[in-house]
Amino acid sequence: MKIAVCGKGGSGKSTFTALLAKEFAARGKKVLVIDSDESNYGLHLQLGLPLPESLTDYMGGKGQVMEYLAGGPQNMPLLFDRNLKMSDIPAEYYSEKDGIRLMTPGKIQQVNEACACAFAAILGQFLEVLHLEEDEIVIMDMEAGTEHFGRGTDNAADLIVMVVDPSMESLKLSGRVAEMSRSIGKKSCFVLNKVTPEFEELMKETVSPNGEILAVLSADGAIQKAGIMGRELSISSPQIREAAGRLLTL
Repeated sequence: MKIAVCGKGGSGKSTFTALLAKEFAARGKKVLVIDSDESNYGLHLQLGLPLPESLTDYMGGKGQVMEYLAGGPQNMPLLFDRNLKMSDIPAEYYSEKDGIRLMTPGKIQQVNEACACAFAAILGQFLEVLHLEEDEIVIMDMEAGTEHFGRGTDNAADLIVMVVDPSMESLKLSGRVAEMSRSIGKKSCFVLNKVTPEFEELMKETVSPNGEILAVLSADGAIQKAGIMGRELSISSPQIREAAGRLLTL
């Protein structure tokens, strides 16, 4: 299963990605987490892993990939074997711990280095040709907002999960994500995050017409502190366990 986790900036999608990955690994799954948010540098810390070399570097670097893209994404040559397996990924381009592998298509490192289109192109190709075994799961932490839909990165996902926080922007975005997911034939579901009793019913009423609500996560001081300090998340909860279990049935 390939799961794309999306949401607006600050909604907690990276935190949910890390917690979900750890839960799947605890169930004996082989988990590949793809950090595809080119401007977020926190996910690897939440997983307790070093950030690996970028997959774009493996393909010749950002400049080379941008040259491939010059004729349009549809004319870009196929850079991966069509029968790629997780075991084929070169060891220097992922980090690994406790059944979880982490990789990234690339990060924005400096000013004036051009857009992140090369990263999206590499990731899109990689996901299209990656074949998973029954016990393998890919979780993609997408960039904030909906640009990943425009880039076509979600086309190879089996499922779209949006993390929704208690804000007008996030609640409105849930409808847009559901609509865009349907347009490419993908099921979408939702995780309500940072929920307080004051707003729980309002969030459920707003989001539930857009798709299934997988979990309702309360604001958690321990998780917030770990995030601020850049520490590994070692916290589990019945809600995360339930979300993982329900995802395995979809």
